[in-house]
Amino acid sequence: MSKIYVIEDDEGIRVELVRMLEREGFEVEACEDFSHAAEFALAAAPDLALLDLTLPGTDGQLVCREIRAASSVPVIVLTSRVTEADEVVSMTLGADDFVPKPYSPRVLVAHIQALLRRAGQAATPASTIERGAVTLDLSRSCAAANGKTVELTKNEMRILGLLMRRCPAIVSREDLMRELWDSDAFVDDNTLTVNVNRLRAQLARVGVEGFLVTHRGQGYSVRA
Repeated sequence: MSKIYVIEDDEGIRVELVRMLEREGFEVEACEDFSHAAEFALAAAPDLALLDLTLPGTDGQLVCREIRAASSVPVIVLTSRVTEADEVVSMTLGADDFVPKPYSPRVLVAHIQALLRRAGQAATPASTIERGAVTLDLSRSCAAANGKTVELTKNEMRILGLLMRRCPAIVSREDLMRELWDSDAFVDDNTLTVNVNRLRAQLARVGVEGFLVTHRGQGYSVRA
């Protein structure tokens, strides 16, 4: 699974970027201390970094130069600063690609995959996720544990996939419903509860109890 490091100070954009990339199957880590952005990016050892240019207390071009001085990790500049000068300077300082805001998620993912291929990384997201005793096979839409396998519906797979990718964090009901909504499957609050209960029943068929945890008033998580 390729790891993406996001350096974006706008919280709304950062959260949406993380959610979108996780839905695409990438591992994602985001920077929240921009005075040490390059240092944290290098410590995360990502396969690719997404970098905004306008950052509090520093400039993205400086961060790009610091990253490039210590690593060959691919860097995509993702910014609303779209002048020719910004693009030229960014590329001169070591950026590998330049994507203007507002961006299309599909186009951005295509840029990421192309750059990962050029960098020799596996651009195709992992087809399986393992947490605790459970293995989720995304390509076959099934879950396995204790030597047994059970098929999942599309909604069950998306719910379990998001929870396992975010483990051990609690995922809100709103995030889960957005995951299904964004996947063109309408779901309301009651429908989500029904799907979670069905997912619990499916996991019980392979001998897994208590893997899905309800956090009253917060959402759901899975046990690592």
